[in-house]
Parts: sequence; C-alpha cells; structure tokens
Amino acid sequence: MRLGSVNYEIKGKIAILTLDEPTKLNALTTGIREGILEGLKRADADKKVRVAIITGNGDKAFCAGADIGSFEFDAEKGRNFLAAALDVLAAPERCRKPVISAVNGLAYGGGFELAMASDFIIASDRAKFAVPEIQLGLLPGFAIVRLHDIVGRAKAKELSILGDPITANEAERIGLVLRVVPHDKLMANATEFAERIAAKPRLAVAMAKSFYNRGLGGDEMRHAIDGFPLLFMHEDAREGITAFREKRTPTFKD
Repeated sequence: MRLGSVNYEIKGKIAILTLDEPTKLNALTTGIREGILEGLKRADADKKVRVAIITGNGDKAFCAGADIGSFEFDAEKGRNFLAAALDVLAAPERCRKPVISAVNGLAYGGGFELAMASDFIIASDRAKFAVPEIQLGLLPGFAIVRLHDIVGRAKAKELSILGDPITANEAERIGLVLRVVPHDKLMANATEFAERIAAKPRLAVAMAKSFYNRGLGGDEMRHAIDGFPLLFMHEDAREGITAFREKRTPTFKD
C-alpha cells in the first residue's frame, strides 16, 4: 500500500514503513511526511500489528532530512514549518507500539531526528548520522530538546555545534544506536528483533514504552517551536540556506 511517498506493508505482526523518494535521498518531502503520519496511525490502530519498522528505500539514505528547497524566509512560515515537522518527527514517540528505525544509509537532520524518536535504532554498517543544521545557520528543532538525554550534554552540544557526521559504530558507542549490523543483513536483523518484541505480552510492552517515555512532548517542544523563527530570520540563516541551494560554502557575517 502506498501512503503518500511511503510504502506500507504488513508482515505478520509487523508494519513496515519504507520511505520511498530515493532520488531525493528520502528527504522529508510533503509525501514522506504524510506517509509517516498515516502509516504510524494505521499501525497504532491495527490490533494485529505489534511493532512498526521504519526504513528507507535505496542504499544511500534512510532520510536526508528537511527539503531545504522549500524553505521560506518568513517568521510565521518558519514557525509553522517547524510545528508541522515536529509533529512528524515525534510521531514514533506518540505511537503506542514499539517503533524500530532500520537505518540503511544517511540519517541527517530530520532523518537523524526521526530515527532518534524511535524506540530502537538498528543501523547498517554503512549508516552515518548528523545534525548539520548549523551549516545553514540553524539548529535541529527536535534534537535540541531530546539528544542530550540520550548521549549526554557535551556530546549533544558537539554534534549540534559542529554538525559533523558520525559513523554507525560511533553512534552505537554513544548510545544512540542499539546495534550495528552488516548492510545486507539490516532488514533481517530488524525483523527478527521486531518478532521477538511482538512475542511479548502486548499490554506490558505498551506500558513499558509509556513509562520510559513519560514527560516527553511537554513545554520543551513549545519552546523549540517558538524559538525557531528567531534563527530562521537571522542573516546567517539566509546566507546558509542560500549557499546550500547554490552549492557553495556559506560566508557567515555574525
């Protein structure tokens, strides 16, 4: 079944959502955002589904993040953009059932954050992770309120302020990734893990997720949404986004 730009299929007790715009590195286009929201909503409502897996089509990217070509330099539009983006990125957290991200390639920006919002990340040994928004004069809207709880404050600051990518093995070392597996065994490993979860008592699994995720989605999300337009309107953000579109190195003036 096709939901927007996401392929949705059921295999036994597992729902598999495959982000499917490989020519755009599965960036968070309108079609992919719609497909993620609808797919996880369906998985949540389907009594036969016990676990969801999110992955990307192709060998290059899980999800390359926001569709930067659609950015507009307007405070209200910037706020609306982030509110809509956070709704998608937080969807794995809101899903009552466990969500596994099987990261098959680049997970940058919003792709990094989508995976991070999942309950578990299983990564291909080819995967790379980054929150490179600083290169645009911006910050990651979702990671800024979540990442430090996973990897610690110092590492979260390093990743967000430098914007450099890290390997799958480094992501595993810092606690972002549950495990790294050979690229050609990624879906087999993710499916096997999902089947093990699906065999456990449904209510106990749902309660475990709920308890461990308690407190998520509160004031910190509102602060991120309200603060984002300030960065978006800054001259450095305009330069960073323009330079990205023009495929050149930005010249930040502070």
